[in-house]
Amino acid sequence: MESMAATPTASVPKACNGWGETMAAYRFFDNANVDWRAILEPHWQQTAQRMAARSVVLCLQDTTELDFNGQQAQGLGPLSYEAQRGMYVHPTYAVTTAREPLGILDAWMWAREPKDRDGQRGGPKESLRWIEGYERLAELAPSLPDTRLVYVADREADMMPLMARAQELACPVDWLVRAAHNRCLPDSEKLWPHTTQGEALGQIEFTLAARPGTKARIVRQQLWARRVELCAGKNKTVSATCIVAREYGAPAGVKPIEWRLLTNRVATDAVAVSELIDWYRARWEIEMLFNVLKNGCCVEELQLGTIERIERALALYLVVAWRIAHLMRMGRTCPDLDAKLFFDSDEIQAAYLLNKALAPPAPRLNEVVRMIARVGGFLARKSDGEPGAKTIWEGLRDVRASAHTIKTLREMGLLSSCV
Repeated sequence: MESMAATPTASVPKACNGWGETMAAYRFFDNANVDWRAILEPHWQQTAQRMAARSVVLCLQDTTELDFNGQQAQGLGPLSYEAQRGMYVHPTYAVTTAREPLGILDAWMWAREPKDRDGQRGGPKESLRWIEGYERLAELAPSLPDTRLVYVADREADMMPLMARAQELACPVDWLVRAAHNRCLPDSEKLWPHTTQGEALGQIEFTLAARPGTKARIVRQQLWARRVELCAGKNKTVSATCIVAREYGAPAGVKPIEWRLLTNRVATDAVAVSELIDWYRARWEIEMLFNVLKNGCCVEELQLGTIERIERALALYLVVAWRIAHLMRMGRTCPDLDAKLFFDSDEIQAAYLLNKALAPPAPRLNEVVRMIARVGGFLARKSDGEPGAKTIWEGLRDVRASAHTIKTLREMGLLSSCV
């Protein structure tokens, strides 16, 4: 685990220290007696312990596909296109309302079955993972009596069976999903126009972070919220709050951002609504986790032969991806922490040496993270803000290699002659 975390962009042989460690890793992945869930179990338990110290924890769920097209691994299935080969991963990612990652809380991994002659696909319905995800959180909730859990998901989770199941369980976990369906209400009105009748409750303003091909910009939205009863089958309804956040004054040529959310929570004023929108915006953190997993840990390049081996490797790399994301957030939110709580002395020295600088006696976490990111391509200009996960993970590779060199020279008694 330590080797993979230190060199997340490396292949398994490169991440391991020598042939013996490489063979041990492959034997581990090939061990049929090791279930990938057992690998994640200690991390799940530690994540729950970190959650217990928080009053509110956002439990983000989403699915990502891993494309192993061109590889001959057994057990893979079709992806978005039937000719693609790969698998799916659906984790529950716990973060604080301040977006500090607490860890992976749950996960599903599977490969689709190919369609039959009639165009039908066998196997369990994939939509069940959203409902099962909520049920597992509901099972966890009693063990965290001082922590309110909030299930947060995008439009794919806008399913009446999920909401009905939550209401049936008396909503031990709050739920907040982005609406995909402009449903008919019991009086035949449509949900979204019904919600935006009358004056807005208020406005919010936030900075939309830059993304590939899109510059950062200020977003201003008007807010509406309405408590509604949603049809849930014959003579059944689900009580929910519908929220609409509609951008106004968007730049010319830019599509205004409009979010429509559904939640079990009651929100009657702009303060409560803006809090829920901020929680929904935290959903981007799971996209960052997937980004680190794919582009940082390069899991789609794993060549392990079978889906079972890949699943065991993914269990490890999910934790590695969380550690990188956690490091990035802690560097921003707790910049003055002692860097030695996160890095050993050789790693700190290597980060400074690669920037042609000497490490101070008591380096702060933010300083070391920025040094690592600069090695990974972060320019550290005043206008650049704080480094992202990509430059951190790329910098870690070189910093770890340099730290290993420093350690080797010390063990050989050559360090003093090479400084």
